[in-house]
Amino acid sequence: MSAAAPSDTARLAREMIAAGALFHQRGWVPATGGNFSARMASDRMLITASGWHKGELTEDGFLVADLDGTAEDSSRKTSYETQLHCQIYQAQPAAACVLHTHSVANTLLSRRLRSVTLRDYELLKLLPGISTHDVTVEIPVFDNDQDIPRLAARVDAHMKQHVVPAYLIAGHGLYAWGSTVAQARHRVEALEFMFECELRSLENLR
Repeated sequence: MSAAAPSDTARLAREMIAAGALFHQRGWVPATGGNFSARMASDRMLITASGWHKGELTEDGFLVADLDGTAEDSSRKTSYETQLHCQIYQAQPAAACVLHTHSVANTLLSRRLRSVTLRDYELLKLLPGISTHDVTVEIPVFDNDQDIPRLAARVDAHMKQHVVPAYLIAGHGLYAWGSTVAQARHRVEALEFMFECELRSLENLR
């Protein structure tokens, strides 16, 4: 993949800014929660800087880092969870955008379950490799860990053994990705809808 031109960098930022505004409107990225990135080249990504509200992003809210998580501008701080983005780009060659959200539904489900089973939803067809609703998909849940490299290593080991279309961190939120910002956004929207359905179903059983 060749390096992104300045106009492409601005376009990626604008697309993630729009995603942030939509996600905040829907209550999926409260306060400064969440983080977004887009792959710019084989060895670089554009990622949200630490501390930015995702519903109030501007182009200044992003910085360029390599795929080891080191910012080009050493005076700026990347998101605390940058290594999770790096792991996805290294493990998923088709991934060109990673979006992380903190919705009520994904937070509660990930606190209650070891994995989330999604079955017979039409929106499953938005996930990679799926062409029918008549399928069962497991979204794994990983224990939260403040040691991000250790958490990234656990995710990576799981991905080496299983097909993973997205994942959850317990009490912390969703990581989803796609080959474009738009595709990643669509997958987040689909997953968040299905998570809300699952949460309501669980609550109705109580």
